[in-house]
Amino acid sequence: MSRSERLLALLQALRRHRHAVSGHVLADEVGISIRTLYRDIATLQDQGAAIEGAPGVGYVMKPGFMLPPLMFRPEEIEALALGLRWVADRGDAGLASGARDAMAKIRAVLPTELRRELEASALLVGTSGKRPPASIEPDLLRAAIRTEHKLRLTYRDPAGGETRRVVWPFALVYFEQSRVLSAWCELRDDFRNFRTDRIVAAELLDERTPRRRHALLKDWQRLVQAGGRNILPESDIMPA
Repeated sequence: MSRSERLLALLQALRRHRHAVSGHVLADEVGISIRTLYRDIATLQDQGAAIEGAPGVGYVMKPGFMLPPLMFRPEEIEALALGLRWVADRGDAGLASGARDAMAKIRAVLPTELRRELEASALLVGTSGKRPPASIEPDLLRAAIRTEHKLRLTYRDPAGGETRRVVWPFALVYFEQSRVLSAWCELRDDFRNFRTDRIVAAELLDERTPRRRHALLKDWQRLVQAGGRNILPESDIMPA
């Protein structure tokens, strides 16, 4: 068990006890010596953990204390580094900026040992081919999903034909070479998927979607899992 894992295990042990618990009991639960326990308690207190007590008296964590996301296992550190690097490299400008900012914030609050592991992560993102340019800013699509507002789209199929739709967007799916907006289409009275590079124009409407996005997403996922839907643009699998 690494030091960071040991500290996290100690915090979890303290959470399990609603009242003061002796150092020997905590040391047995975590599997460490009493001297190591005292050092770890002091380290956690220095990092801001709301732990009260003293040797010979016992320890208790203050009610309501929530551990900031500072303590991670090595696999969690690598997952964070890889995921944020992927978004910074493959995401649109807004998401890429958000990923870099998130990495900086996480790095700033991590203990020194974990900060070094984050910075030294050897999981990298490979070079990818260029995606087709999109006419619509992804920020607009994400805003529609987040606020549960309808969108009016002008959509062009591969043959160049255009249709106008009013849709209830609920998900944005990121593929290696494309992005797909998943929505309920009022024109088709059914779920449809739209490649964002084929959306010619999009307007965020004042009207809210009649159904919550979580409900739409759940129904759509059920259809996909049952084999009744494909996560591909409608013009790639059926007439528009």
